[in-house]
Amino acid sequence: MANGSRRAMQSDAARRVLTRGHQDALEFARVIGLDRDYQNDRRAKKDVIDPSGDAHSVKSGERRWQVFLYGRNRFLYDDGFQALNGIGGLLVHCIDCFPDSFEEYRNNQAAAKNRLKTPMSELKDRFQRKAVLRAFISKSFFNGGEVDYLTILHEGKYHVFRNEDVVSTMGKNFTVVNSMARRAGEFDEQKVLFRFNNRNVGELEMRNSAANHYREVLFVMNCKPAKHLLFSTISFEEEFNDKVLIYGKAAARFGNW
Repeated sequence: MANGSRRAMQSDAARRVLTRGHQDALEFARVIGLDRDYQNDRRAKKDVIDPSGDAHSVKSGERRWQVFLYGRNRFLYDDGFQALNGIGGLLVHCIDCFPDSFEEYRNNQAAAKNRLKTPMSELKDRFQRKAVLRAFISKSFFNGGEVDYLTILHEGKYHVFRNEDVVSTMGKNFTVVNSMARRAGEFDEQKVLFRFNNRNVGELEMRNSAANHYREVLFVMNCKPAKHLLFSTISFEEEFNDKVLIYGKAAARFGNW
C-alpha cells in the first residue's frame, strides 16, 4: 500500500474516533441535563462542563484511550510539565533523539532508537518516586487538577470518578518499567510502561510511524486493564440516574446543582 493511501486511512480512522468521542460527550451532557450547546474546552481536556462548573474528561474507547499526543513545544513551554522534576526536559530529550527530517529517520532508524534508550530509562527511574508519578498522571489526565472528573462510557453507562481518586489509585498501583525487545530488529527501552497485575495499562512512547505525527510523544491507556484497575479499587457509591454511576469521592460533589 502506498504511503499516501496508508496515511489517508489512518486520518480517516482518527476522524471517526474523534467524531465518536464528540457524540459520546454530547450524550453525557444531555443525560445530566445539559442542552446540546453545553460548555466545553477540549484543548484543556474539558470535554463537558457540568452545571456545577466542574469539568469532565470523557473517555469512551474500547481499545485505547489517548491521554495526550504532544510535540516538542508543549513540553518546553507548558509550566506544568517543566515543573515535574525534570520530566518535561526528558520528554524533550526523547524527541531530540530523532532527526528533524522524517526521511532521514527512515534511512537510519536504529541510530535514533539507540539514542532514545537513555531518556526513556531516565524517565522510568524518575517515575519510581510516587510523588512524581502522581504529579505526571494529574498533569496528563487532568491538566494539573483543572479537570475535576474522569468519566468513562462502559457498557452503555457513564461512570464518574473524581480526579484525586484516579491519581491516587494509579500512583499507588502502577509498577513502572521500560519495554523490552521481543523480536529480532527491535530495541529495548523504547517505551515507559505503567503496569498493574502484570498487564500494561499505560504506555508512553514516541510516535514516529508517519510523517504527520513525527517527533511527538504519545501517552495512551489500554482500556480493559485501565477499567479493571479503576472499577476494582474505587468503590461504587450511588446512581445519579439510570445512565450515570458515581464512584468514590465524586459522590460528595457531583450532582449537587
